[in-house]
Amino acid sequence: MSYLLVLYYSRYGATAEMARQVARGSEEAGMEARLRTVAPVSTVCEATEEAIPDAGAPYAEQADLRDCSALALGSPTRFGNMAAAMKYFLDGSSPLWLAGGLSGKPAGVFTSTSSLHGGQETTLLSMMLPLMHHGMLLAGLPYSETGLLHTQAGGTPYGPSHVAGINNDQPLTEIERQLCQALGHRLATTAAALGR
Repeated sequence: MSYLLVLYYSRYGATAEMARQVARGSEEAGMEARLRTVAPVSTVCEATEEAIPDAGAPYAEQADLRDCSALALGSPTRFGNMAAAMKYFLDGSSPLWLAGGLSGKPAGVFTSTSSLHGGQETTLLSMMLPLMHHGMLLAGLPYSETGLLHTQAGGTPYGPSHVAGINNDQPLTEIERQLCQALGHRLATTAAALGR
């Protein structure tokens, strides 16, 4: 079964909403979207979580990653980088890397920050690095997505972004929603064109 894995980490809900919009774009293009999240990590010991979160998407397993036709990866910015929880999950994908399990599959990234210049582009680029090591085909957003030309909030050619505000309470703008959906659509149609 073909599906876009929309894998994200969200602390205050903005990245989760972006993930839902990416999934919507994929489904509008005719490809199932599978929303999955990752558990938070602890700085002092191995964190343990229930197998199913209290709310939101289920926790991802490496099989979700292995079996996807395409991947959309989302994380809030942490000092210009992806969140530790997402990095921890990706660090566990070495067996999949050794087997070449993601090679040739399309992938894209998205992020949310508190401020406009809070490291959106560096975070998007940092999320691309492990995907490149996996041999994935990176898909950004072309400027034919005219929202990139008009946004006063988030949005980059590297992938959708959102400005959540200092209190993390700003909803996605219409353009930010459109760009998230455009990424989902682009990944779904690219996977279909590649026969994934």
